[in-house]
Amino acid sequence: MRVLKYRATDKERLGAGRHARKAERQPVHVRKGDTVRVMRGDDKGKEGRVIKVYTKTGRVLIEGVNIVKKHRRARRPEEQSGIIEMPAPVNASNVMLLDPKTGAPTRTRSRIDADGTKERVGVKTGEPITTPR
Repeated sequence: MRVLKYRATDKERLGAGRHARKAERQPVHVRKGDTVRVMRGDDKGKEGRVIKVYTKTGRVLIEGVNIVKKHRRARRPEEQSGIIEMPAPVNASNVMLLDPKTGAPTRTRSRIDADGTKERVGVKTGEPITTPR
């Protein structure tokens, strides 16, 4: 039988460094509810609303963009199995936020408003981009 020994951990629990790397979040420039245009890839030029943002992988799910077919099995007897179409995530670097004034894709900057709240501003027009709720 093996003798149990404590491992040296450098005052940090085992695996903490690996966990910290895996739990990192990537900054994404769009939020849920934003209207974006795809700039690269097979769906280039398509516009849609952001359904979900995956901050761990840096990807976004956009309705009507990057539609894939998924084979789905019936889970209950009354449910129908078959092939369903659903959107797949796209890398956030391939989408640009649409300016509400012109409808053109724009980069954003952040600005502190007069009442102290932080807001996103379109670079070209300088118009504030409202945060979707």
